[in-house]
Amino acid sequence: MPQRKGLENHTVGSGFILLGFPDHSSLQGLCFTVFLVIYLLILTGNSLIALITVVDSSLHNAMYFFLRNLSILEICYTSVTLPKMLVGFLRADGRISFLGCAAQLYGLVLLGSIECLLLAAMAYDRCIAICDPLHYPLIMSRGLCTRLVVGSWVAVVPVQAGQTYQVFTLPFCASHDLHHFFCDVPPLLELACADTFWNQVMLYTIILLFAILPFSFIVTSYIQIIRAILKIPSGLGRHKAFSTCSSHLGVVTLFYGSATVIYLKPRSKDSVDTDKYLALFYTVVTPMFNPVIYSLRNKEVRIALKSLLWTKS
Repeated sequence: MPQRKGLENHTVGSGFILLGFPDHSSLQGLCFTVFLVIYLLILTGNSLIALITVVDSSLHNAMYFFLRNLSILEICYTSVTLPKMLVGFLRADGRISFLGCAAQLYGLVLLGSIECLLLAAMAYDRCIAICDPLHYPLIMSRGLCTRLVVGSWVAVVPVQAGQTYQVFTLPFCASHDLHHFFCDVPPLLELACADTFWNQVMLYTIILLFAILPFSFIVTSYIQIIRAILKIPSGLGRHKAFSTCSSHLGVVTLFYGSATVIYLKPRSKDSVDTDKYLALFYTVVTPMFNPVIYSLRNKEVRIALKSLLWTKS
């Protein structure tokens, strides 16, 4: 019981220090400006994508339903980390409360897991569109799309709540310095003064369920897509078919490429800085480039954007 009381006092009265990028402490003002611009670009770009998929009737199908959900998810995902990061640059103060860190971790792992499942649903959508185009409207109905999105939330919310609770009931050591710019599971486990074996089991089980399995499904879907495309006789037809999924493939590569390296490779003191820069890719760079990738590679989105902006002007 005394140990439990000490833990309760710790959870209420203390917090952590996000060290961020200490090597660039002399460039706080520049970093604040750069990341503020990036954050505004993420909010603007993803909001525009979400807006046009609502107001433009030609984009009322499964592909753009998922794209709208992805854009909204990206806004929420970056809003979990970037505002706190900007405050840290502005005040040169990386302190975050215990509950604030728990809330940030939960938001990060929750939205990240849902994004993995959503990218898998988008791969399934593209697979049906290319491999079975005649039945596409029937298979990818609004009801199925809604169930896939809602099901992702229902599956992830309790699991990530359990992981967050498991992490923050650990006793932490005297040093509360987190070598990161946001609260994440691996750096938090490094500060624990207890055996983290079951936390590691939980972490890798979640990675298997919500990252590796969806990625395997994406790879399987694209194998089917490539087979179907190769059967198309004309080069123009093959190019048109591939162009409908190239945007999604680009987003998957950006998101999974950096996240996989961070969570699946062994952590070491020498790789701490590298991990932080890689984390920027899936938390900041990917959400920033998503609207660019979809607007540059998708003719329908470009037309809808021009129509919206022209109307506004």
